[in-house]
Amino acid sequence: MSSLSGKQGPRYRHTADDGAPYETIAVEKLTPIIGAEISGVEIGKLVEGDARSNQQMDEIHRALAENLVIFFRDQTITPKQHLAFGRKFGELHFHPAAPHEDEDPALMKIHADKNSPRANGEGWHSDVSCDFEPPMGSILYIKQCPPRGGDTLFANMYAAYEALSDRMKAYLDGLTALHDGEPIYRGLYANYGVADRPSYPNAEHPVVRTHPVTGKKALYVNRGFVRHINGIPRDESDAVLAYLYQHAENPLFQCRFRWTENAIAFWDNRCTQHRAMWDYWPHTRSGTRVTVKGERPV
Repeated sequence: MSSLSGKQGPRYRHTADDGAPYETIAVEKLTPIIGAEISGVEIGKLVEGDARSNQQMDEIHRALAENLVIFFRDQTITPKQHLAFGRKFGELHFHPAAPHEDEDPALMKIHADKNSPRANGEGWHSDVSCDFEPPMGSILYIKQCPPRGGDTLFANMYAAYEALSDRMKAYLDGLTALHDGEPIYRGLYANYGVADRPSYPNAEHPVVRTHPVTGKKALYVNRGFVRHINGIPRDESDAVLAYLYQHAENPLFQCRFRWTENAIAFWDNRCTQHRAMWDYWPHTRSGTRVTVKGERPV
């Protein structure tokens, strides 16, 4: 039995806010809690800009805020268009360790094949949460995918926070945690010929952050980057984090996206975590990612 269910009904009861109908795009929710596929838009034409494109951009902003991660299929875009789409949402973020495609450091290379020692994003995480100002969002474009497998899972951290008990919410209020990129990134991209930097970022962020757009609270600790909660004994920190990780990874909060060639996923790192499945060896999964800068979590 799920730890979030009992004889009094589910502990987390989600009410979807459908809002006004969309006029320039179609939005098909994957689950009531997180994720939606967007159709009726061509990203390549969208970034060229016209009156309709402006309205579509407004509706894509809204769809992202409402669904936390949105997906676009059958999009044939150039690297320049990929970068331009990211810039529609803000200044672009440069990854502190990963290799990039072509000459632009904002175009991160995502690739795994039969010779790879690892694949990107295999554990639950929020992208580069070790930065002082972690990314707002990530836009992943997969051009080659395996015949089966290679799905990405996404989890709603608003829902994870809301499902906590009031006592746990009170305990977590005001706590911060150390997010450290050093043990993650050092040597991680050696197979691409990427030399290590002298140091990698680390930062202290709230365990519960407030989203700057929606004003909603989201759980903001993840297995990938968090080392400990500050200001409490280490054994207590380990126990609390173990509980929060297990809680945040409950399938109730998740959707799962099955990739097809030339699909795009765009997720909000401020209120989601994600995990890529590497279950497709020896096949290849390849594409590029553009990441949008964010702000210091509060």
